[in-house]
Amino acid sequence: MREDQAWPTVGVIGTRILLSEAFDRNAITALRHSVASCAAAGGLTGDRLDDFVVAVNELLTNAVRHGGGTGRVAVWAEDGGVVCEVSDSGRGLPAERAEPVVRPAVNTPGGWGLWLAEELTDTFDIVTGGDGTTVRVSSRTSLSQP
Repeated sequence: MREDQAWPTVGVIGTRILLSEAFDRNAITALRHSVASCAAAGGLTGDRLDDFVVAVNELLTNAVRHGGGTGRVAVWAEDGGVVCEVSDSGRGLPAERAEPVVRPAVNTPGGWGLWLAEELTDTFDIVTGGDGTTVRVSSRTSLSQP
């Protein structure tokens, strides 16, 4: 492959990309509906679908509020689950806040987004630094799977 050619954006074999797009605050509501449709197409149903959509909505909102106002979201289905990755190009999280995500105090008006995203999904990974933050969450389509 030549240096000036872009690598294909196709994921690992067996991965089915359901959604991949850039967003800003004006797109969050429509994007939340798209995420719900994609996650349902990927096999999530009922409360697991609802929880996944709430978690992703929190990540989208965080990217806009704290990550520079724009972001990129990708949703894909793989091996009995649905995965979502939200990235922004903000300044990153302070070191003391990145890991682990802890439940905010009950009287704290903000700071619940990352905690909720982790609580409502099966996996939660975060990478943050001076050039942005990426959060990946996933939910299994069936509770009987490991």
